[in-house]
Amino acid sequence: MAAAKILIIDDETSIHNVLSAYLKAEGYEFQSAFDGPTGLAAARSFKPDIIVLDVMLPGMDGIELLANLRRESNVYVIMLTARSEETDKIVGLSVGADDYLTKPFSPRELVARIKAALRRLQNPAGNTGEAAILNFAHLRIDVAARRVWVEDNLIDLTSVEFDLLLALAQHQSMVLSREQLLEKIWGYDYFGDTRVVDVHIGHVRQKLGNEAMIETIRGVGYRFEDK
Repeated sequence: MAAAKILIIDDETSIHNVLSAYLKAEGYEFQSAFDGPTGLAAARSFKPDIIVLDVMLPGMDGIELLANLRRESNVYVIMLTARSEETDKIVGLSVGADDYLTKPFSPRELVARIKAALRRLQNPAGNTGEAAILNFAHLRIDVAARRVWVEDNLIDLTSVEFDLLLALAQHQSMVLSREQLLEKIWGYDYFGDTRVVDVHIGHVRQKLGNEAMIETIRGVGYRFEDK
């Protein structure tokens, strides 16, 4: 199996130096970029499995870079934000980041996030090797092909969004807590908080065009009902 490819886009040389040592020890193939335009070009040419993307970059910030990237790719993105910049976290998730990590961070924690993401990408939720179609009143999920239709309309979901919807649909009428969804989708090694779930659920609802399909259970989590 080919080594996983990681792209680091950050303007701090010290971060590249530390992370490159950890990634090399794990056997990953990696590239570095130190500004926004170079990072976007590298994402297109290197075609990484995962991008580690800083918000603050010269030439083009991480938010703009990610917005551009999401027009052409669903590559898994872990965004790096300053601890004090709460807005950056939410905006980053809103424009398509799959996960985020605040600076300063432990390189071991980032590598753990990368490992968890790669496990999910290589063996996505519901990938049992058997063809399976989940049919509901207004929704159809092809588990093996990882495709979703609302009525006759094919819905474009990211990998994380598909796995969230599938997890809820496979437990129809049951309430899944945010913590359960974190464990199922982001993996046992996830160290983040539950806001990442809320933002991605919002994306799924918007794309399905039916807010009532995924109910918010206040103080607990979410429930899928195809009404």
